[in-house]
Amino acid sequence: MAKKQFKAESKRLLEMMINSIYTQREIFLRELISNASDAVDKIYYKALTDENLTFNKEDYYIKITADKASRTLTVTDTGIGMTKEELENNLGIIAKSGSLAFKKENEAQDGHNIIGQFGVGFYSAFMVADKVTVTSKALGSDEAYRWESTGADGYTIESAEKETVGTEIVLKIKENTEEDQYDEFLEQYRLKAIVKKYSDFIRYPIKMDITGSRPKEGDDKEFEEYTEEQVVNSMVPIWRKNKSELTDADYENFYNEKHYGWDKPLKHIHLSVDGAVRYQAILYIPENTPFDYYTKEFEKGLELYSNGVLIMEKCADLLPDYFSFVKGMVDSEDLSLNISREMLQHDRQLKQIAKNIQSKIKSQLQSLLKDEREKYEKFYEGFGRQLKFGAYNDYGVNKDVLQDLLLFYSSKEQKLVTLDEYVSRMPEEQKFIYYATGESKERIEKLPQTELVSDKGYEILYLTDDIDEFAVKVIAKYKEKEFKSVSSSDLGIEADEKDKENETEESKELFEAMKEFLGDKVKSVRASKRLRSHPVCLSTEGELTIEMEKVLNSMPSSPGVKAEKVLEINVNHAVFQSLKDAHGKDKEKLNLYTSLLYNQALLIEGLPIGDPVEFTNDICKVMV
Repeated sequence: MAKKQFKAESKRLLEMMINSIYTQREIFLRELISNASDAVDKIYYKALTDENLTFNKEDYYIKITADKASRTLTVTDTGIGMTKEELENNLGIIAKSGSLAFKKENEAQDGHNIIGQFGVGFYSAFMVADKVTVTSKALGSDEAYRWESTGADGYTIESAEKETVGTEIVLKIKENTEEDQYDEFLEQYRLKAIVKKYSDFIRYPIKMDITGSRPKEGDDKEFEEYTEEQVVNSMVPIWRKNKSELTDADYENFYNEKHYGWDKPLKHIHLSVDGAVRYQAILYIPENTPFDYYTKEFEKGLELYSNGVLIMEKCADLLPDYFSFVKGMVDSEDLSLNISREMLQHDRQLKQIAKNIQSKIKSQLQSLLKDEREKYEKFYEGFGRQLKFGAYNDYGVNKDVLQDLLLFYSSKEQKLVTLDEYVSRMPEEQKFIYYATGESKERIEKLPQTELVSDKGYEILYLTDDIDEFAVKVIAKYKEKEFKSVSSSDLGIEADEKDKENETEESKELFEAMKEFLGDKVKSVRASKRLRSHPVCLSTEGELTIEMEKVLNSMPSSPGVKAEKVLEINVNHAVFQSLKDAHGKDKEKLNLYTSLLYNQALLIEGLPIGDPVEFTNDICKVMV
């Protein structure tokens, strides 16, 4: 029999198919199953318009059979089959998809949709097979034909014997090489895993002969092997069921079956959208943080299905980074896929889906915050850092989306509060949202800088996470109220008359002398308007605060960052009198006191002192 040659462009495409179009060999089984499903769908469509044809779903299935001895893998379907001409056109001309033509003639009816579009998926079989044999008998035909090829060198078509309508594809699996092991595609456990991964929700049964062992009848100690035909796919995906049919347990079971996490999901979102882009989705907000969540190894993304067939395991484009903790899947029949069906041809539809998903996630989190505060706070404990980073990242482009989801510890309420709750309690005369930064709530409570704000009765937000201050700096203001650090040089609070009285010419000269001794360690030394009981503290001018300095200096990319520090002296404290006594009388003593106070202020802030030995010697000088 004369071998027919593929057309030149088809030959080149086939070589590309085998070597580069698909990233994973296991995809071949997904493609063959999808083609088989299309073949059954075509009978369904014909039954809609042909009164002589009855579609009984129970009669249609796909069967996978592996034979290790002969190294063959067979995929059989009871679909519409192909005539000799269709074998020639669909398999002899690469990238001419019979499914695509059929799809155009029969636009989606009754919720069914043809999966295949490109007509190249069949040739992925040559990634794992030396020879591919297709035997097919078309619906309404008495003749069957066999198409056979060993790859790019061409193909043959001849008459064949086949009793039933449908198609049988036999792959002669390649021998193992040093680099590649092909035996895996003859192992039932591996084939079953591939089906579950990519084709679990094909709407027709996918059958396999599964071998197991069981106790012999009448003897519990002896076991025998047995083989039985099993359906290995779920067929009806949970997302296509009505929400009213499903319970929380159903959603939790799906979460566990898909290995989205080892915890129990905090909330689920079930979407069924029938708009410009049709899609269905099930999204989960997890309860616990994955062990690798805040590492470079963590991969965000939702499973992406096209008409029930898995296209991508982690489609990162469906989630913004700040909602990267969300798990789940999206299924759409409107996606424009590329030739390998492993990625998207263009992302217009995906962007539309992603935008809607983002809105739904935010709405769910707001609902959780409002109605189930305890659950939200548990979620926030694990993922709040990501939300705050999202508000800060990209120069705050997403701050409006996220600011109402943020929580900070309140000095007044002694618990986590929202920005809206803080602003709603602000006295009329209060100009700013005040915050203090530190390693812990306990440490912040002892900060000297909080005294004036607390004395005024104003609430202070405690920022204990290293991302917190960066986030509020980017947010800048909430409901027209600006954020202000309690360490800021200008608190926006009027000075008391007592403070004004102490701003004498003598004190100015004293502070200038202290500044001269400290040099560029501080920008200035001045009388404090914020201190009440403490003798000294550091404040800052400009946008960079002391806490931000500490965070940035801990990063290898930005060492040596310095905030513009101001040394503030409490002129109502006894130490101020000691400074005045030393000024003009004993310069060495003034320098000693200045050094001690500066190092004391550094320690209060959790900053390292320049010379610990010198500091301890200075203390000894005061004591003797």
